[in-house]
Amino acid sequence: HADGHGERKAALEMIERQSPGSSRRLTLGADKGYDAASFIAALRRMVVTPHVAQKARHSAIDGRTTQHPGYALSQRRRKKIEEPFGWAKTVGGMAQTVHRGLDRVRAQFTMTMAACNLARLPKLLAA
Repeated sequence: HADGHGERKAALEMIERQSPGSSRRLTLGADKGYDAASFIAALRRMVVTPHVAQKARHSAIDGRTTQHPGYALSQRRRKKIEEPFGWAKTVGGMAQTVHRGLDRVRAQFTMTMAACNLARLPKLLAA
């Protein structure tokens, strides 16, 4: 649920499910919405390097992360991941959904992302 913290809570739960008690260093790429001190601290406790986009002011991401070459690579890859969501908002009508209820919005999102994949398919097949 959208309460301002739901995405960060879900991200922490997904990381915990993916690698419970892992001592192997992982990285997590995310947008500026995840640049919160509590979230970054929780990631570091879980042995996860936060490749989160920095806010212009009061960022929780410090120089030890941004100076690493992997951080710049993560930020470039993150853009590729965000592109379908931008398409869904501008072309697919997801910026302002007309549906109410989780099931209906989920169905609209699924159909929109399927349409996005179909729109990308000719370009992928040509490559």
